[in-house]
Amino acid sequence: MNNHDLLLNLFHAALAAAMPDGKFGPHLPPRPKGRTLVLGAGKGSACMAQAFENEWGAPVEGLVVTRYGHACPTQYVEIVEAAHPVPDETGLKTAARILAMAHSAGPDDLVIFLMSGGASSLLSLPVAGVSFAEKQAVNRALLQSGMPIGAMNKVRKSLSAIKGGRLAAAAARAQLVTFLISDVPGDDPAAIGSGPTIAEPLSAADIFTSLHQYEVHISETVRAAIKANCTAPLPAPRHAVHMLATPMMALNAAAAQARALGLLPVILSDCIEGEAREVAKVCAGIAMTQRRQATLASKPMVLLSGGETTVTVRGKGRGGRNAEFLLALLQALGDMSGIAAIACDTDGIDGIETNAGAWIDESLVRHPHAAELKIADYLANNDAYSYFQALNRLVITGPTLTNVNDFRAILVR
Repeated sequence: MNNHDLLLNLFHAALAAAMPDGKFGPHLPPRPKGRTLVLGAGKGSACMAQAFENEWGAPVEGLVVTRYGHACPTQYVEIVEAAHPVPDETGLKTAARILAMAHSAGPDDLVIFLMSGGASSLLSLPVAGVSFAEKQAVNRALLQSGMPIGAMNKVRKSLSAIKGGRLAAAAARAQLVTFLISDVPGDDPAAIGSGPTIAEPLSAADIFTSLHQYEVHISETVRAAIKANCTAPLPAPRHAVHMLATPMMALNAAAAQARALGLLPVILSDCIEGEAREVAKVCAGIAMTQRRQATLASKPMVLLSGGETTVTVRGKGRGGRNAEFLLALLQALGDMSGIAAIACDTDGIDGIETNAGAWIDESLVRHPHAAELKIADYLANNDAYSYFQALNRLVITGPTLTNVNDFRAILVR
């Protein structure tokens, strides 16, 4: 199998393990006397709603919001598409409707909440005192700041009327069960989609420190709203929380596929964070050491990792954190032969472009246009997308309807 096909084979094995189909069964609660209300948000939430309907086997009602282009056909649950990563009016109106439906749930009702990555932008309902335009502006600044996703989601919670357990508080009279597809390092339920059903104490001081550190500027009005929202007490109803898919499940599936293909898989971590180009330097060092010295195995191996890297945007390129990781990896590898790699976002969208990521191998040095493209210039402009587009090395899957964050595989022959 050539490098391209092998790397894609591993990526698709990871994606298959991240789908919700057939995973609800062991965790389904008894049917309630009243309604079964299905609510949800995220890039994979429509697919989750479809899978839930298939396994529940009885009529339900509800509303789920997902990213444009990520809808799935459902029989009962209404699916609305809205903007991601910067929220729009459709997401605002749908979040308000979801919160109102949670409030309507009574003691005889069952609320099923479906959450996957991307919900922070899709469930955008500002706290009192903050306009929607102000929240959009803060979100844009966060996305360009390089702030780690955990800290970013705490900022989003502090500005939200629905996140950080506030949806669970609204549904407190009903039985609540939350199902999750994790896209965060460590799989903390409170961090996935900013935890609409998972209450988490927030420190305004810590949030202001993060905003200052990453140079995200806010108005005094927004500052006052954060303070008020962080000090308001929240009821924390106890309820069942179940993980349907995680980054480690995806990496384990890729590792199993690698073994079936005669490779030795080594999972470095499922929760790698940091600047994409710095992470790339570390991964390049590990791969080059193995290539030169065969320290870990005498047969071909593949280094697998997940997590969520960040990019501090300084240029005006078309970006994508996985493409930027891969371009920095290519630069660090130099003329080293025998190494190939893929880096993709498991939701099928790397940044704001149409590609999931990209792939490289040693044949790039023989590409007729490679010598004309200066890697350092493309990195300086955060324009890895354009580099790999010019060399026909983009990986394009379309929306995958799930999201367990980044997937990276480095093949060492």
